[in-house]
Amino acid sequence: METLEIGQNITNQSTMAAKKTPGKDEFLKLLTMQLRYQNPLNPMNNTEFTSQLAQLSSLEALNNMVLQMNDMLLYQNSIQNTLTVNLIGKNVKFSGNQINLKDKGEINYNLTANASNVTISIFDSSGKLIRKIEAGQQNAGSNNYTWDGKDSSGNKMPEGSYTFKINALDANGKPIDAATTSRGLVTGITFENNTTYLIVDGKIKLKLNEILEIC
Repeated sequence: METLEIGQNITNQSTMAAKKTPGKDEFLKLLTMQLRYQNPLNPMNNTEFTSQLAQLSSLEALNNMVLQMNDMLLYQNSIQNTLTVNLIGKNVKFSGNQINLKDKGEINYNLTANASNVTISIFDSSGKLIRKIEAGQQNAGSNNYTWDGKDSSGNKMPEGSYTFKINALDANGKPIDAATTSRGLVTGITFENNTTYLIVDGKIKLKLNEILEIC
């Protein structure tokens, strides 16, 4: 009777451990103990034993697959990081409305339809409107404007970061969607939480999938 109770306890332990998805070593330990303490008057069924061995084989195959996938991800990340370093010193295009003013500033936008009138508003770092430019008629698609860096009074603005807004109207005076884009120089790279970021113009942080074009 004592042997039978031990065998039942081991079987119960195996059931509980299976629910917790044990590792390979734990699985082998439980199986060995189950064989050791099985009731000699009622030994483990061959089908049950074969099933448990199959479970062990599946568990080991799954563990090996996980290890291989982790190795592949590490390899892929190392290649990505190596290629990303080559972007330092390159100009990139990305979604945004920033202007990096030096001597001049580039303004880029994309219109969904032909516009009878396009107005470009430029703001300083505090959000104050400093210049409004009437760009006139513009065709659908990619458009650009080179800002001379002056405000509405003709004063030369200091170098730095500015933002812009596009207001486009069709022939009937209805608004037209305008997607704004920015350009900047990749000055560095940073890695955070397994994610690679490009540092553009020393301050803008972008993920790789946010880059629209390498200029």
